[in-house]
Amino acid sequence: MERTMLSPHEFATLLLVKDAPNQVDMDREELDALLERQLVQLENVASGRQQWRVTEHGDTALKAIRRFS
Repeated sequence: MERTMLSPHEFATLLLVKDAPNQVDMDREELDALLERQLVQLENVASGRQQWRVTEHGDTALKAIRRFS
């Protein structure tokens, strides 16, 4: 898998999924890129809806980014 940096929009979307997953617009283009990189995934919540969630890989990426900021 080719390693590329996240765009500012992808990074912001990853943070949004981490901090406020119920506020993420399900149609955001950035989610496709994050899903492809396995940084986020869709999960079914108790209400029967689907919600985005940061994967372990995505959480590791966020921690690495925070270390350098």
